[in-house]
Amino acid sequence: MRLATIERNGCPSPGIVKEQGGARSLELFSGGEDLRARIARGGISSLPRGETVELPDEALLPPIGNPGKLLCLAGNYAAHIEEGGMERPKAADIITPQFFLKPPTTLTGAAVDIPIGPQNVAVGWEAELCVVIGKRGRHIAAADAMNYVFGYTVINDVSERQLNAKLAGRRVREYDKFFDWLGGKWFDGFAPCGPWIVTADEIADPHNLTIRLWVNGDLRQEGSTADMLFRIPEAIAYISSITTLEPGDLIATGTPAGAGLGSGRSVLGDGDEVVCEVSKIGALRNRVRASTK
Repeated sequence: MRLATIERNGCPSPGIVKEQGGARSLELFSGGEDLRARIARGGISSLPRGETVELPDEALLPPIGNPGKLLCLAGNYAAHIEEGGMERPKAADIITPQFFLKPPTTLTGAAVDIPIGPQNVAVGWEAELCVVIGKRGRHIAAADAMNYVFGYTVINDVSERQLNAKLAGRRVREYDKFFDWLGGKWFDGFAPCGPWIVTADEIADPHNLTIRLWVNGDLRQEGSTADMLFRIPEAIAYISSITTLEPGDLIATGTPAGAGLGSGRSVLGDGDEVVCEVSKIGALRNRVRASTK
């Protein structure tokens, strides 16, 4: 089942994506609840349906518009670690997943512009498989973790790679480099997500999916979720040992090599088109637009 969200009468309206003869429509749920609330209640397939509307090619809302948490795995692909100038983990190394939060205000939908403003110097991309959590859990065992997965979507962890580079006379403190890296991921609109959620029953093996990203039709990323250092059950087990996972929480599972690292042709500019695709889910398409704010 594919679930998308559109804006209707000023409100988020989720529904089931239908396809017939090459045309897509959306069978809306009735009742006025957003998708996060419906996931928390469970039983999506049996919820009462409303009208069926055409699914627009233009802007969609993010499938989960206001998650309690948007968690992102960092350095979850060895080749991406290496391209960032760091040492590839060795098989014998004892390491733990690294993750961070992005604010919900970073989320935007399919075909919605990614805004870049005066503080943006070198904006890059990161195509990722994103996990949607389906039920509440803490201290979840890895062996049971997939029972907490509601479905999957596509996310682009857009990142400002040189935050504060324009700041003249700055005294750089010990941890400024890390906080600049982190703050560079927090700009509004820097997490395009969608175009829809594919429920977990539709994807037998989420660790055998191809991830690709194009900028203006030029292939920049191509990798496989088979290359994750920490697979989804391990990530859920570790994260839930620290914080409670709740229905509608999102976990971006990291990016393969080829991410835009902020130099030369890796910098996004006004008018660029970015397409992120994960096999068995679909393609997330966004344009970059310069803003004065």
